[in-house]
Amino acid sequence: MKIVPLGTSSGKPTLNRNVSATAVVGEGEWWLFDCGEATQTQIARAGLSAHKLVGIFITHLHGDHFNGLPGLLSTMALDKREHELTLVGPPGIRDYLDLLGRLRILFINYPIKLRELGPDYFAKRPQELVYESAKFTVTTRPLDHRIFSLGYRLEEKVKPGRFNLDRARELGIPAGPLYSVLQSGQEIVLADGRVIEPSQVLGPPRPGKAISYCLDTRPCQNAVSLARDADCLVYEATYTNEYTEEARQYGHSTAAQAARIAQQANVRSLLITHFSSRYPDARPLLEEACRIFPETIMAEDLMEIEI
Repeated sequence: MKIVPLGTSSGKPTLNRNVSATAVVGEGEWWLFDCGEATQTQIARAGLSAHKLVGIFITHLHGDHFNGLPGLLSTMALDKREHELTLVGPPGIRDYLDLLGRLRILFINYPIKLRELGPDYFAKRPQELVYESAKFTVTTRPLDHRIFSLGYRLEEKVKPGRFNLDRARELGIPAGPLYSVLQSGQEIVLADGRVIEPSQVLGPPRPGKAISYCLDTRPCQNAVSLARDADCLVYEATYTNEYTEEARQYGHSTAAQAARIAQQANVRSLLITHFSSRYPDARPLLEEACRIFPETIMAEDLMEIEI
């Protein structure tokens, strides 16, 4: 899996940073978290295929996080997309897209599975599963911003153990398709009638990778829960510590607060993003976070982070 920041600026684009959007690429599919303006251009620059995009997950309805959505949806229609797209976000997205459709601004000719989740929904449950495929899941919890905002956790399902080639040869299993059958978790029957179970040639199951995405938010327990033991936490670092009160007022976090969330959640790495335009050079944010959590990476538009 890899993470590709498509936009790392808070509020407005700069000459070097687009606004919020992050791609996470898995095996055969990829997901988009937030969709600020010009995201589709960044997707093209990153060399990602929109045909393999399976889900878009919007945190909240501030323009720098979703103004690029109508253009991307329309482009996929122009490109004759046919397979279903999952779209998740706070209440209001459906009305917004319906209005654009009535005004003939937006045209979508492929199926969309749209889910809106608001405060009332989470009054009855702590989190919700919003996407599932054969290999991956996405869950969501509310965060703490000025308006209702969602955080997400993308998780790879448990993977089969590693295939023991030497053991397979000892058992007389002919090389070829039978190896794949065993790796998929199914038993096989050899020509001599012996039944071979996957456990005879596979090591112990391996945990999948997990990535959490938390923008925009004040520090909160739900961010820690979403990030618990993740391989990477993508978290906003809008300000340095000198603007802690401004961060609280506007529903954001400082780089130091991002690092403390990473510590509390026991993540392997922290990717900070969503930098205020007052920082043409975001290295002070990186330095602040690293003093608390050394395994911090500063996001840059179109970089690739292997997880």
